[in-house]
Amino acid sequence: MKISSAKQKILLTGVTGYIGRRLKQRLLEDENVSLNLLVRHASALHSSAIEKTSIFEGSSFESEVLARAMEGVDTAYYLIHSLGQDDYAQRDRISAENFREAAIAAGVKKIIYLGGLGVVNEDTSEHLLSRIETGQILSARPDKIDVIWFRAGVIIGSGSASFEIIRNLIQKLPVMITPKWVRTRAQSIGVDDVIAYLDAAKEESINGSHMVDIGSEILCYQSMMHQCAEVMGLKRLVIPVPFLSIGLSSYWLNVFTPVPFGVAFSLIKGLRSEVVVQNDMAQTLFAQIHPLSFKEAVQKALQEAEENQVISRWSDHGGDVWETDHKDSIANAFFIDRQELPLGTLSAHSVHQSYLSVGGENGWFNFDWLWVIRGFIDKMARGAGLNRGRRSQNELRIGDSLDFWKVVDIQDDERLLLYAQMFVPGKAWLEFKINEGQLVQSAYFLPKGILGRLYWYALIPLHYLVFRDMIRSVLSRAKAIEERSKEEKK
Repeated sequence: MKISSAKQKILLTGVTGYIGRRLKQRLLEDENVSLNLLVRHASALHSSAIEKTSIFEGSSFESEVLARAMEGVDTAYYLIHSLGQDDYAQRDRISAENFREAAIAAGVKKIIYLGGLGVVNEDTSEHLLSRIETGQILSARPDKIDVIWFRAGVIIGSGSASFEIIRNLIQKLPVMITPKWVRTRAQSIGVDDVIAYLDAAKEESINGSHMVDIGSEILCYQSMMHQCAEVMGLKRLVIPVPFLSIGLSSYWLNVFTPVPFGVAFSLIKGLRSEVVVQNDMAQTLFAQIHPLSFKEAVQKALQEAEENQVISRWSDHGGDVWETDHKDSIANAFFIDRQELPLGTLSAHSVHQSYLSVGGENGWFNFDWLWVIRGFIDKMARGAGLNRGRRSQNELRIGDSLDFWKVVDIQDDERLLLYAQMFVPGKAWLEFKINEGQLVQSAYFLPKGILGRLYWYALIPLHYLVFRDMIRSVLSRAKAIEERSKEEKK
C-alpha cells in the first residue's frame, strides 16, 4: 500500500557519496518532497542544493545535530559508512544506533537503508559483515520504527567502483590471469535501478522491518567481464587460476584500475562469497520496477562516461580528508614553491577555467610524463595513482578526486585548492589563486620527519621544471579558451 502524496519531509545522509549524490538529485526533482541534508561540510554541496534544501552540518556522532536534522521528518535515508578507517566496524555500530534512536525520539516514521547483498559464512568479508550488522541494528526496533533495508550486490553505473574496475581491465588487458573466484555467482544491478528502488520506498507504507534484496540476472564475474567486452566491441580471454592470493590480486587491480590497494583488497575478499538475491520482496513491494540487464546497465554507463555526464564516482566520499588528513592548514606548511605571473589581458574567468581542467585525460602539460612516473610510483606504494582520473573533464566540485589529489576548495574565478592523496612523507597541497591581476600558483608541503625533508629537497630540480611549466601552460590554455570563445560568438 502506498502512502499519501502529501508533501513529505525527508532527511538524506551520505549526500556526497556515490549513491547519495544521485538520490539527492532525484529527490530535488520531486515537488512533493521537503529535503533535509545531513552533511559533514556544506561546502561540498552545489549552490543549487543549498538553496533548495535545509542543511545540517555535522555527523551521526553528534546527537544535537541529529535531533535538529530529524525534527518533523517523515522518512530518513541512512547511506552512511565508515569504510577506510581502522575502526570502521565499531564506528558503524555506534553511528547506526545513534541514528535509529534519534529517529525514534523525533517520531520519524521510516528509515530506508542500502546495504550489501550476501550471506554470512566463513568467507564473508569484514566489510560486508559490517554492512549486514548495520542493517540489523537499524532494524532492531520494528515496534518503534519501520525500516526498509535494501541489499544490493555489484552496482553497475558510470563512476561505480565495480564498473570502473571491469572497464579498465577490459580496455587494458587482452588476456587476464585471474583468481578462481571470478567464477563465483553474483547479481549486478544498474545504479539507476538502485535509485529507483530507494526513491519508490519513500512512498511505500509498511509495518515493521523488511529486508529487500535487489538485483538483475545471476552471472559469475567472469561472465560479467565477457559481456562487458562484448558491449565495448572487444574480445578478451579470462584465465582463472587457483594460486593467485588476495594480496597479489589486489596489487593487480591496484596497478591496472583506478582503485587503490585498500579498496581492491576489500573487493577481492568479497569475490569469494556469492552475492545473490535471497528473497522476493523486491517483486512483492516494487513490482513496477524492472531492473536493466547487465549489458544494458554497462551500455548506459559507457554512454554517460562518453558524454561526460557522470553524476558521482566511487571516490567522491571524502572520508577523513577534512577531519584528519586535511586538519593541518597550508599556513603550517614548512616548504612552499610559489610561482607568479600577471594575467595581462586575460580574464580571471578564463584562467580559472584553465586550471580547473588540469589532470585526468587532459594531462599535466609538457611534463605530463613526469606525473605519469610519479603516479606509477604511487601505485606501487599502494597509493591512489594517476589513473583515478577525474569525474568530468570539464568541471570540478569540492570533494571530487583529481588523479591523486582531492579537491578541498573552489572559489569561482578566484581559487582552486587540491590536497595530495598520494603516498608522500608528509602532507601536500597545490593551490591556484587569482589575486590582483596575478596568477599565484603554490605548492605547499608539511614534511613528516627527516624523510619528509629529504623528499622535498630531492625533488627541488623537478619542481623547478614542472611548476614553472605549469603556470605558463595554464595561462597559455586560458588564452586558447578566450580565443575559442570569441570564435564561437562570431
